[in-house]
Amino acid sequence: MKGSVKKSIVTRVRLAFLGVCLFSCAVVWKISNIQFKEGERWRALEQERRVVYQPVFATRGTILADDGRSIMATSLPFFRVAWDPSVVDSETFNKGVDSLAIQLAHFFGDRSISEYKRKLKNAKLAKPSVRYIRLNSRQINYQEKKELAQWPIFREGKNKGGVIFEKVDKRFRPFGGLAQRTIGFVNEDKNGAGLEFTFNRHLAGKDGEALFERLPGGNKPIYDGTEVKPIPGYDVQTTLDINLQDVAENALYKSLVDNNAQYGCVILMEVQTGEIKAVANLGKVADGVYREDYNYAIADQGRTEPGSTFKLASMMALFEENPNVTLDDIVDTGNGRMYIGGAVKTDSHGYGKITVKQVFEKSSNIGIAVLVDKQFGKNPSRYTDHLKKFGLHKPLGFQMAGEARPYVKDPQDRSWSRTSLTTMSIGYELKLAPLQTLAFYNAIANGGVKVQPMIVREIKQADKVLERFEPVILNPKICSDETLEKVKAMMEGVVSQGTARSIRSEDFTMAGKTGTAWKFKNGAYTKVYSTSFCGYFPADKPKYSCIVVVDSPKKGRIYGADVAAPVFREVADKAMARDAASQRPLLARASLNKAKVPFVQAGMQDELRLVCEQIGVKNEAPSPDEDWVRIDAKKDSGAEALALQPLPVRPGRVPNVTGLTLRDALFLLENRGLRVRTQGTGRVKAQSVAAGTAVRRGTMVTLALAPIGQRPGGPAAPVVAPASSQLEENKLLTPVDTDLDAKARALAAKAKARLAATSPAPAAPQPKKKPEPKPSAKPAKPAKQLSQQATGAKPKKA
Repeated sequence: MKGSVKKSIVTRVRLAFLGVCLFSCAVVWKISNIQFKEGERWRALEQERRVVYQPVFATRGTILADDGRSIMATSLPFFRVAWDPSVVDSETFNKGVDSLAIQLAHFFGDRSISEYKRKLKNAKLAKPSVRYIRLNSRQINYQEKKELAQWPIFREGKNKGGVIFEKVDKRFRPFGGLAQRTIGFVNEDKNGAGLEFTFNRHLAGKDGEALFERLPGGNKPIYDGTEVKPIPGYDVQTTLDINLQDVAENALYKSLVDNNAQYGCVILMEVQTGEIKAVANLGKVADGVYREDYNYAIADQGRTEPGSTFKLASMMALFEENPNVTLDDIVDTGNGRMYIGGAVKTDSHGYGKITVKQVFEKSSNIGIAVLVDKQFGKNPSRYTDHLKKFGLHKPLGFQMAGEARPYVKDPQDRSWSRTSLTTMSIGYELKLAPLQTLAFYNAIANGGVKVQPMIVREIKQADKVLERFEPVILNPKICSDETLEKVKAMMEGVVSQGTARSIRSEDFTMAGKTGTAWKFKNGAYTKVYSTSFCGYFPADKPKYSCIVVVDSPKKGRIYGADVAAPVFREVADKAMARDAASQRPLLARASLNKAKVPFVQAGMQDELRLVCEQIGVKNEAPSPDEDWVRIDAKKDSGAEALALQPLPVRPGRVPNVTGLTLRDALFLLENRGLRVRTQGTGRVKAQSVAAGTAVRRGTMVTLALAPIGQRPGGPAAPVVAPASSQLEENKLLTPVDTDLDAKARALAAKAKARLAATSPAPAAPQPKKKPEPKPSAKPAKPAKQLSQQATGAKPKKA
């Protein structure tokens, strides 16, 4: 019995041993098969999974101002710094590791020298070999990249030194918050607003692709010649004038702060072409702090009942329907309160019997309602037909996405009531965006020709124009010449002797109409107002049209004449002065060479040499590799000439920017990670951080600016800046000299200096005027109040 048990145990042990041996043989066979027979296939599969194609993003195109040079938005290259220690030989590494660690520690400042040295050595000695490490998470700019490329080990290049600079583009706006909402944005989901969104297909370019190796710590690019290079985006040249944009924003900002208003907008447009030269949008984010949060000028957020500015359309409809109505016809407006068209209309004063022209000049609600009710009361469709002829019922087809759809009520609408005709005649029960009102007024200034507003002039690739946008005529004649003559006389009367007489100028004439409208909220009209002024200048030969809207002023002044009209006057003054200055240098060109060479300071070598060539001044240039130069006058064979001296711009050091334009100074300083604050206007007179100082990222540099033509050391022009430092960080508030052609920039200095000395002072305050009449003692409540549901969809982004 014991023998059989023992035999059974031995048998089992042998079988188990045999099984283990067979299993081991199978494992060895499988390993050998994978290693030798199938090895190539598995190695290829592993390599395929480790090496992948990834997109190489195209550099986004630049958004330019109307001069084609001033950059409003561009993409600047930044770089991540990585390293491949496997390509660095031991001799090069041992010789340079100490110096490289010192440079890294001093430059990035996040680790000690010993920590960086240990990180480099660990990567170099690691088994298996490390082929990619990210040295620091911070992204460096182009100037810093050039500096790092000269460091020990790195100077051997990517194939022997292992340095890897991974390019990352960042969107940059040289003028800060200027025209921020108009420029707009595009997010990762391809949604956005403004020009960036509307013209994204032009700006975005076409992404390429390249092979990357997946490694611990990141993906290393493989330069094997198979990459598809990205195609950079095209440039978009707008119609915006940087100086006029700055003027519009500053004037609007001042009015918003002074009146504690909720939001406002300004649009300045060229009469003949429809080119928008400035569009400012500012909304309150805190007391005294305003930013460009919405596009009130164009989109649904700014679509409101226009109030008295719409009276121009009512008067035009009247004159078109009955040409026999003259400006001298008498209208009885009573004592300031009258029942008309099913509702009571009121004026702030009883004007009694006044002429048709005075009805418009005094903005009499009763007078307008009486005239419209008498002419169209029995057939209101004729009134709305004229509004449609003027094109007020449909969008303009504006180039930029997000234009609000106007709402103009029709007698066929279910919401039409007995009071609708007279209520519409004074600007209620309808909604327009400011741009749509301006386009209508612009047609009057343009001799009845209604042009489509435009904000983009060209799509370009470098200097090659790919697409040019020409002015589009929406209506070649919106009314008769007789009607034009009448309404122009009335609009000029508003400024010369009507509700806007406080803004009249002795230097040029203006024409327009004030507007004050009750705000409709929660089903009723409130005692909160939207104020506006729309018009054109100079009235005798219109060049610009402009609309100003200031919503919900809260400091006692509630009328368009007091709140919005002064903004119009300031924009008009500075636009006219700027135009006068831009013409003067051309007259001086012929005599320039006979006079002493003007004092010129510094800038880009290419631009300054171009100026010299255009005005016939001899110049001597240093090496063409010098980007930045300073100019000195010198004698050359008895004739005046200019010597271009190199302007030292050292990596890692604060450059000397005195004498440069603000645009050039911003480029040099902000590219080094420095923050910039400005005082005054013109060129840089002085800088708060001395040239040659080691750069510390985030350091604030204050630039004192002096008027163009004034030598450094002279007094800088004072500047009135908003009190809020929060706004200063988001918005460039000082005018910048980028509006003149580069070919005449040197000559413009003298003209601007003369302009500063001869510009007229603001007009003396006029005698206290009677306030513009309120639009109505609350407009008659229609059968169905104007509401969001009745007037269109939810607000769109713009």
